[in-house]
Formats: sequence, structure tokens, C-alpha cells
Amino acid sequence: MSTVTRSGVVGVVANVVRWLGLLFAVVLVVHVLLTVSGANPANGITRFFSWAADPLALAFKSLFTPDNEHLRVLVNYGLAALFWLILSAVLSRLIRRLG
Repeated sequence: MSTVTRSGVVGVVANVVRWLGLLFAVVLVVHVLLTVSGANPANGITRFFSWAADPLALAFKSLFTPDNEHLRVLVNYGLAALFWLILSAVLSRLIRRLG
């Protein structure tokens, strides 16, 4: 594989990793915003973002357990969003360096 082709493939892979991390963070942040703002939990949009955010929160979902549900979602899912942004940035940079 030529150097130009290889660097192009590496760049695409690194960008895909970055965009996936951003997408995961956006889903988590939208879930936080809908929850904290008091969106109707029976609404389809709210249910979708709750359903999509749960597996993305990983172990952060129950990291802190304050009594206030809004605070719990804000802190735990917010930390998960930061985790995905940081992880995707680090992995993207690592892919570019190793590629």
C-alpha cells in the first residue's frame, strides 16, 4: 500500500473514531438536557434518547447516587459524555501516530 493511500485510510479511521465519540457525547448530553429540563418521559423523543444513552453511560450510570434524579443524571451522564470525548480524541491521535 502506498504512503498516500495508507495515510488516507488512517485519516479516515481516525476521523470515524472522533465522530463516533462526538455522536455518543451528543446523545448523552441531549438525554441530560431532556431530563433536567423536565421533558415528558412518555414522549417518543425522550424515550429514544433515554434508551440510546443508557448503554453509552457505561459504569458512569451509577457512579454517583444523589437523591435528586436530575442531579444524578446531570453528573453521571455528563461524565460519560466527557469520557467519550476524551477517549475518542486520544484514540484518534493514537491512530494517526501509529498509522
